[in-house]
Amino acid sequence: MMEGPRAPKDPTKKRKSFYIMRGKNVAGSPQADGRGIQFLYMNDGRMISSARLVGGITDEEMLKLLETTEGFRRLVHSIGVTVEAQDREMVTDFCLQMYGHRDIYGSGTTLRMPVQANGMEHILELESCDWSEDDNIPGQIRFEFPQAATLATVAVRFYLQDGFDAPEVTEEEAVDFASPGYLRMVEKSLVQTGNNARLKKAIDKARRGEDVTIAFIGGSITQGAGAIPIHTECYAYKTYKGFCELFGGPDSGEKMPENIHYIKAGVGGTPSELGMIRYERDVLREGSVVPDVVVVEFAVNDEGDETKGECYDSLVRKILSDGNRPAVILLFAVFANDFNLQERLSPVGRAYHLPMVSTRDAVLEQFYQKPGSGRVVSKNQFFYDSYHPTNVGHTVMADGILHLLRVVDGQEADEDTLCLEETAPPIGGAFEKVRLLDRRHSAGQQGEPAAVIDCGSFSHEDTELQAVEMDMDLTGTSEFPDNWMYRGAETAGERRPFVMDITCESLLLVSKDSASNQTGCAEVWVDGEKVLCADPHVNGWTHCNAQICFKGRERKRYHVEVKMAPGMEDKDFTILGFGVV
Repeated sequence: MMEGPRAPKDPTKKRKSFYIMRGKNVAGSPQADGRGIQFLYMNDGRMISSARLVGGITDEEMLKLLETTEGFRRLVHSIGVTVEAQDREMVTDFCLQMYGHRDIYGSGTTLRMPVQANGMEHILELESCDWSEDDNIPGQIRFEFPQAATLATVAVRFYLQDGFDAPEVTEEEAVDFASPGYLRMVEKSLVQTGNNARLKKAIDKARRGEDVTIAFIGGSITQGAGAIPIHTECYAYKTYKGFCELFGGPDSGEKMPENIHYIKAGVGGTPSELGMIRYERDVLREGSVVPDVVVVEFAVNDEGDETKGECYDSLVRKILSDGNRPAVILLFAVFANDFNLQERLSPVGRAYHLPMVSTRDAVLEQFYQKPGSGRVVSKNQFFYDSYHPTNVGHTVMADGILHLLRVVDGQEADEDTLCLEETAPPIGGAFEKVRLLDRRHSAGQQGEPAAVIDCGSFSHEDTELQAVEMDMDLTGTSEFPDNWMYRGAETAGERRPFVMDITCESLLLVSKDSASNQTGCAEVWVDGEKVLCADPHVNGWTHCNAQICFKGRERKRYHVEVKMAPGMEDKDFTILGFGVV
């Protein structure tokens, strides 16, 4: 029989603390060595947002300390980490990486602690750690699992140094998705049903057993960020599954009807400025897919759109002009700071009489109610981090779209009266006919070559690309693999520019962003005039970035050159492609 110690030690008095993660679902993304890693980024205000949302911290001086490693060490005495998984004997590594001044990923401290997945809290005391002199900011938290696709629930809390205080932790009731309050909240997401003709047509086709495809295009939320696991808990899949259950007949459910098809094409960190260029490839799949319903979700990504809405308008017109006349649903997501661009983008939906669903309208007001007095879901329950929903948040988003579908299903059918030629774009449609040009895709009109290209020293192909989970994929599909790369270290002797002669009226460059010190800036010259300097460090991560070289010019032949900026000849740069009108 087991016996306890004869003289148990007094318990160590626990310090004041607050959570930055609590009951958080994580999953190990597959790595080349067979392990699984969940990356949780803490830079760009994310750690501060988590302290507010999860920990209830309102003291601005405390929050400011989280901006730097120096401040973090002044505030935090130790870190408590809890991991729960089905295999309670499994050990995962908890890592907190500080980004460095000199080398973001290489010169900062990485705190590491093994944690058994049995639900017990493990403590990492900071004073016992070796710290780098080059530490800059808290960069990322990682949970490193021995095997890929491992699912777990984790908690991370900061125990504070003497002299700092934090509010008491309060328990939250689970969200009741069947409650009247939840249903009323979801109903508020319906902005308008618009002209229902195209949606009714898709619903009727599904019920008759005809092939129907529902597609989703957007940013990281559409990619599924925050959903665990990403392929089945994201709002896109939940919407698809709900569509199947509503309109797929009695055999729908776990087994999806064979006539209803699913396309998910979200790319993290990108606005409609890129979405309009990749639509044919990522949604239409080079003409092999004919969507009946397309959900467009860029309301929280389009702050990075140079045109402040014209690219979004152009994308919507591009989809609506398809010969299949698909239905378009505009979805307005929301960030944890209550931000979205609904006011900027909703005029597009009103001009074309489109169905619109606003997650912000559903959840925002009730976020600020007290439990039992109107709050259905808290911000901590809804948001995985500053930008992305949890599984609960993804469910709320999907339920908003499904509420729209139920309402439309109960209406009399409208006549499809939309004529784009007679409907002026409310923001602008200069890019409605934009097409992708890369190593494999020609953007020319029938019978006319799009471009004559001499890639010069941009002769390599970059394989270290942004990868996203398309459809039901978990491994990641590389974006823009048919690219042109300049490698400064391998370019000896003459360094020649990328040269292209092209007939068009608008041109965009799609290039690769990177945090690597080996990447440099490149310039775009058109007919001898410098029109753009592309800096891959602006966003600071491996990422696809579209930028306008020129728009709305006379349609004629232009001579385009891309070359490394002066002093950058030894660096690397990748042209992922071009958007051509």
